[in-house]
Amino acid sequence: MNIKQLEVLRTLLSTGSTIATAKAMGLSQSGISRLLAQLEADLSLTLFARDKGRLIPTPEAVLLARDAENVLLAVDRMSGHAEDLRNGAAGPEIVRIGLPSSMWENFAPAMLIDYVRDFPGVRIETFFETTTAINKLVGERVIDLGFLRMEGEIGPGIDVERVATGKSVCVVREDHPLAALDEITVKDLRNIPLVLIGRQRPNRMALDQVFKKAGVKPMVKIETHTNSSACAYVAHGLGVTIISSFYANLYRHLPVVARPFVPQATQEFGLARASGAPLSIAAQALSDALKRKIQLSQKIV
Repeated sequence: MNIKQLEVLRTLLSTGSTIATAKAMGLSQSGISRLLAQLEADLSLTLFARDKGRLIPTPEAVLLARDAENVLLAVDRMSGHAEDLRNGAAGPEIVRIGLPSSMWENFAPAMLIDYVRDFPGVRIETFFETTTAINKLVGERVIDLGFLRMEGEIGPGIDVERVATGKSVCVVREDHPLAALDEITVKDLRNIPLVLIGRQRPNRMALDQVFKKAGVKPMVKIETHTNSSACAYVAHGLGVTIISSFYANLYRHLPVVARPFVPQATQEFGLARASGAPLSIAAQALSDALKRKIQLSQKIV
């Protein structure tokens, strides 16, 4: 298995045909077919089904393509470092950071405003992913830093510094009747349209158990997969949501209010990095910028 084979897999999934892949990679169609056949032989897996000249990716191909992408990202990173070394370290340093998807809209730009001024020669690459994906990217050293929710098992070879905590809150539109309450219980949400984070996440499964224990059937109107979209739906009167106060504090600019949700749970958030790998000056500065922005975002105003 080699890098060219992984590039073929990635490009085939993107283009859907050997002709388009050959054009994109500057190779012949027969060359693409040969590289694909070699990859399938090396892996002892069928990655594409052949149907009347069409290539249909198997589920295994889709899963392995994610690993291939991480490998190719790591190779790109190595090539960039090699170029810097050839140029006497004259080229720009690259710092890569992983953040939850809910932090792309306001948090990340605000975090980077002062940083890009202080480090004009540094190129920043941001990855917006789930906690599971960020954990993996840090462990594989694809990214330098990763902000994630501390839940379940932390991967081997990863150090995590706790940098924030949150409490369960119910976010409602500011003119909603529930906004008049000092705290909101499960029973207060009976027959109330809810906007909840997707069912496959640990915190959602725990929340489902809270409703079940209270004997209340949640009226889920919308399921979504980011805290930012949940708060936006609430702001438009589509329902109420239950999230961590950490994320609720990022969306105080919306016409919503947060009230403690009872029974209350605590969430912890950390900054992950590979064990035994000292951060560069630029990466450490980005870590400090993230911590400062977290402190500002969580202040009660």
